[in-house]
Amino acid sequence: MAASSSTGSATEPPGLETQWREIDNLNQQQLRAGDSWYLLDKRWYDQWKEYVHAGDQNSSSYPGKIDNTELYEDLDSYHLKERLSENEDFVLVPAEAWHKLLSWYDMMDNQPPLERKVVIGSLVYLSCRSLSVCMCVNLSHVYLCLIDAIHQKIRQHFNVSETAESRLWMRSTDTSSERLRNLNMTILDSCLSSGMVKYTHLPFTPLNSGHLLCYVTIWRNSADEDSYRGPPGVCGLTNLGNTCFMNSALQCLSNTPPLTEYFLRNSYLEELNFTNPLGMKGEIAEAYADVIKQMWSGRHYSVVPRVFKTKVGHFASQFLGYQQHDSQELLSFLLDGLHEDLNRVKKKEYIELRDADGRPDQEVAEEAWRNHLRRNDSVIVDTFHGLFKSTLVCPECNKVSVTFDPFCYLSVPLPVSKERVMEVFYVSLDPTAKPTQYRLIVPKAGRVIDLCTSLSQATGVPPNQMAVADVFNHRFYRIYQADESLSCILDRDDIFVYQLSSGCVDQDGEEVVMAIYMRERSHYRDYGSGSNNYGTSLFGHPLLMSVPRAQCTREDLYQLLLKRLSSSEPDRGSSTEEGQSACGSTDTNSQDATDGDQSAGVEPSGKEEEDEDEDEEEEEEAASCAQANKRLPGRLRNTEKQKKALFTIQAVNSNGTTERGMGEVDGVFSSYANCSISVANLFFMCMQKYIKHQSMDVPHQQITVQLQECIELFTTVETLEEENPWYCPTCKKHQLATKKLDLWSLPEVLIIHLKRFSYTKYSREKLDTIVEFPLRDLDFSGFLLKKTVNSTEPPCRYDLISVSNHFGGLRDGHYTSYARNKDNGQWYYFDDSKVTYAREEQIVTSAVYLLFYQRQDKIRQPTVPPPVPSSSQPENHVSSQTHDGMDGASSCVSMETD
Repeated sequence: MAASSSTGSATEPPGLETQWREIDNLNQQQLRAGDSWYLLDKRWYDQWKEYVHAGDQNSSSYPGKIDNTELYEDLDSYHLKERLSENEDFVLVPAEAWHKLLSWYDMMDNQPPLERKVVIGSLVYLSCRSLSVCMCVNLSHVYLCLIDAIHQKIRQHFNVSETAESRLWMRSTDTSSERLRNLNMTILDSCLSSGMVKYTHLPFTPLNSGHLLCYVTIWRNSADEDSYRGPPGVCGLTNLGNTCFMNSALQCLSNTPPLTEYFLRNSYLEELNFTNPLGMKGEIAEAYADVIKQMWSGRHYSVVPRVFKTKVGHFASQFLGYQQHDSQELLSFLLDGLHEDLNRVKKKEYIELRDADGRPDQEVAEEAWRNHLRRNDSVIVDTFHGLFKSTLVCPECNKVSVTFDPFCYLSVPLPVSKERVMEVFYVSLDPTAKPTQYRLIVPKAGRVIDLCTSLSQATGVPPNQMAVADVFNHRFYRIYQADESLSCILDRDDIFVYQLSSGCVDQDGEEVVMAIYMRERSHYRDYGSGSNNYGTSLFGHPLLMSVPRAQCTREDLYQLLLKRLSSSEPDRGSSTEEGQSACGSTDTNSQDATDGDQSAGVEPSGKEEEDEDEDEEEEEEAASCAQANKRLPGRLRNTEKQKKALFTIQAVNSNGTTERGMGEVDGVFSSYANCSISVANLFFMCMQKYIKHQSMDVPHQQITVQLQECIELFTTVETLEEENPWYCPTCKKHQLATKKLDLWSLPEVLIIHLKRFSYTKYSREKLDTIVEFPLRDLDFSGFLLKKTVNSTEPPCRYDLISVSNHFGGLRDGHYTSYARNKDNGQWYYFDDSKVTYAREEQIVTSAVYLLFYQRQDKIRQPTVPPPVPSSSQPENHVSSQTHDGMDGASSCVSMETD
């Protein structure tokens, strides 16, 4: 151990630039067995870096003596603080760098140097609690062992009891860590090949006087992967956390032959453009080249694209972190970044674009392409860029503007259906009718009245006698007005349509729309809150009733509800689906039917106890119930012994709860009321059962369109939106011109982006339309304006080479890809780390998002015979062991979510 105190023997330091160069070079060295590394306070180190970079020996940023005070809990015992984090609280520097800094700047009196020894096996363990090495774990085939093996080894070393809690963390950035919750992952698939694991042991123990903190770095064991030999390019990409969008795009580009061969031949090295102000200093191209070379080496089950992900986030902040993103957006950024990093044009000249002004299309197109190549010339342009013709027509002066613009991919729209399928529950005024579920066809851009009109055709009830509401958690979440847009209603909402006894009811009319909640009251008082109130809870679905204003009193409401509910007696011969409620759940509080001699409002024998504190109000309600009781069916009729009301009515707010001072005003209720009942009243419970209308048996037909239809839609005339007008040079103002795009020339590799995500003023949705596309012989001759002049012109037929898929909806989802290997011609399915054989008939699905086509004259025959999938391999497995599903959780060996 080095001397622990300052001796005042600091030597004269070299120049500031020399200091930085020497220390920075030493910090680049790798950990080696037997080496010592030292902890250095992060703030002191940052101050020193600022000082040497300033270039001024007399700068005020001079750091002074090395001071690790902030790393200690107290300066008497020099006990380290809990939960110190590397690169946040301290940095690790090698011994030679430490001794140089110590000789140049000295150290605060009495502070001990924080030395850490290094031992390397398959794993390296550094302890922040011990000044000597604690453990070295050697595991054979370390990449294939489970994280749990590391966890158990550490617990065994520290004799952690089985009941004690301990955790593993993975350092996700320099300043933060993520907990490793799934210990059944392999080291390979958990991205630990170049990461660091942090171990914490809880609770406090006499051994460490706090949390035990250690770091475990995974080291590459070359014998694991060097022994693997697989088909080049058949390699998975590890999901780093919601990075399936990136993996899918990378797999499609990796299986684009001209681009991949360009990087495998190292042709990019001669064309890296480090001075392009629009580029990324060649870093994106180099990072992409590293990934491609690993994937096509044939020596890896799966590649961890962590460095590439870091580079992408550095140059495109929208991809920082581990949120979900769009694979097409990542692809667009990557193609543009690769183009600028590999642009052969080192100095771009200014070129003024000219309008066609009546010139022939051929002349204008050739001029536009020449101008494009004067500023943009790269392998990306050679492979992916085409040309389309844009025609704008002013609606006022009929000025026609024609330009030819390059494109890198085609974003084609999907035919959007103007109709929408909605499922609703209809509640009739007829008390004997069960709530009925209907499946309706409504206009997608329609209003609530259109929904009522569609339902009216099935029920015969006029639309103006319907009220539409969203029911959630036994309450009215929202009651819709007739003129509201249907886009406010989501497919997952539980929509109820209630028949009203009269026509349209306005706020100042003769009738009031009353919301009735069903609330059950237990037999036991809630004394825990200090009150004598009974415990209550809402159940089932609420009711909407149109009530004459003159009948909004407690007694009149009781009679109306009694009449409405009296015929809701359980029908034991009914074909109603048992156990289903109109909200899609079973009411677990309902009890079995009582004996035939008992009424639904009478408690079983032995339980008829009069509560001494019964409110006088309930006694009055019992009297008002007497006459109505005679009109009830015999099975529900109150006996002479039963003097209590079948239910009580109470004013509530929209949440179904009471507030202090709430009640009827002058004996009249407002818009919300509670029907409070006992759990023994089963005739209320049976109202929650529903039946399905025959329309629910008709399967929903999924829309299928041809890819050619999407391309035709892309080339149709459209009017510009108000947010994106065109400036007419003749009218001298912005106009909502008509625009038409036509294809002029196509690239060697054509990327087609299906615009599945639809965003309008009225709705946001993902279109699950099945787009049927050919795997071979996609003919574009009918879409090109430029006709073949001679035999030297390239053909217009394309074959599919890869596909990017998106599963899920707007808020979450998962990306995968299909790709045809350029060497053996076999199709593979790439799902993050997992790679399986694929058949051509599997490729066309409703999840297809990006299509990669290669021109037939550029496709070469496979150089090696295709592999024969082994029937003994589950799911024709050809690569690593994991795959991920919907983004949002951690990666797992057998999980379907990532």
